[in-house]
Amino acid sequence: AAPRALLCGLLAAVAVAEGGRALPQLSDDIPFRVNWPGTEFSLPTTGVLYKEDNYIIMTTVDKEKYKCILPLIASGNEEEEKDYKGPTPGELLEPLFKQSSCSYRIESYWTYEVCHGKHIRQYHEEKETGQKINIQEYYLGNMMIKNPLSEPDQDEKENPKESAKEIPTKNIEGQMTPYYPVEMGNGTPCSLRQNLPRSSTVMYICHPEAKHEILSVAEVTTCEYEVVILTPLLCNHPKYRFRASPVNDIFCQSLPGSPLKPHNLEQLEKQQEMMKMPFRRVKEEEMHSTKEEKFSSIHKPVAVGSHQLLTVGTTHISKLTDDQLIKEFLSGSYCFHGGVGWWKYEFCYGKYVHQYHEDKESGKTSVVVGTWNKEEHIEWSRKNAARTYDLREDGTQTVRMVSHFYGNGDLCDLTDKPRQVTVKLKCKESDSPHAVTIYMLEPHSCQYILGVESPVICKILDTADEFGLLSVPS
Repeated sequence: AAPRALLCGLLAAVAVAEGGRALPQLSDDIPFRVNWPGTEFSLPTTGVLYKEDNYIIMTTVDKEKYKCILPLIASGNEEEEKDYKGPTPGELLEPLFKQSSCSYRIESYWTYEVCHGKHIRQYHEEKETGQKINIQEYYLGNMMIKNPLSEPDQDEKENPKESAKEIPTKNIEGQMTPYYPVEMGNGTPCSLRQNLPRSSTVMYICHPEAKHEILSVAEVTTCEYEVVILTPLLCNHPKYRFRASPVNDIFCQSLPGSPLKPHNLEQLEKQQEMMKMPFRRVKEEEMHSTKEEKFSSIHKPVAVGSHQLLTVGTTHISKLTDDQLIKEFLSGSYCFHGGVGWWKYEFCYGKYVHQYHEDKESGKTSVVVGTWNKEEHIEWSRKNAARTYDLREDGTQTVRMVSHFYGNGDLCDLTDKPRQVTVKLKCKESDSPHAVTIYMLEPHSCQYILGVESPVICKILDTADEFGLLSVPS
């Protein structure tokens, strides 16, 4: 409670600091963290703005004194936003619509296609044994006017009051992110809603390093969707940049005669550390690997200082060299962990797929989703596509994905049959060479699809034989 009390005291002091200067209302949307950097310290030059003279002096009950430098959350972008006379968000996005470009997101079953300013399509291609390809597809929205960006922007330019209206935001991984919405309707009729057409809101958000990728597709209500697109085009507009880092640091420097950090806080932190000790039953090597697991972004994080603002459930898996990691992964001794939400997943190549949940009180709950049997997989691969290809520009083929069958999992109550899973291993380029993303779908009761995507997989996909089995590159 002491650190929280100190933080509350600081924030209350901020509200009355500097002669009643108008400050934003405090809310849980803007998290804070107190740092104790000592006297030798340089303020960050990127991200949230700091000024040397924006500080308050705090005194603890033990008469320890600290100079606490506060972030300028209120005034960070205000002047720039007020003076901005540049293109509207619609004009900034216009090249995307004029080029008739499309973005794709490939998931385990569905592929999503967003042709900007035209349509959103969800489809699945299935090659039947023999010849023809069956396509299952739905249009999640079509553009109903020729230039979707002209009307609102025109209003904004002609009516100054319109430009002052609040920009909508969406919570993406805990960060309130401004977005520019484009509505698309007139999609494929929805049988669950009296054949009303499907519709979507496409949310364009600023991401300096992006290439107009689809970050997510979500069905928010029946047959109504939200599609989030990362684009660098919006970043030239100050109102669409990130306001602040996920956590706003307050730097408290000790004044002469005071310790680096308050004595009571040091004692409290030691007590909390001691209380955690009895619950640590994990092995030393597991603790080591846990320390190495960090959340990073599939796309390069939006840089605000050293903070990462955007994550999509990707885990930083290891500091092993590529060759070591590939050998250990293919031997099944290095397992991939991932997933977001209540269930997490463990995939050990050529061994098993487990679904598990860890709880401090009840321990670990684990379900065997599937186990490896080479003969069973080969039998499965004779009837299913174990390899799928992409066509290169020079006309040659490259393996895009391999699929492996893991059967004989734990018995399913709903079907009275063992669980089984198809593991789809995909190449996923990333700025982090040792990143892995894992997600699971359940198209039928207790029959699963596990998507595993990583740059590590890119290095071994072309070694796949006719059964989709991988080997160490020569």
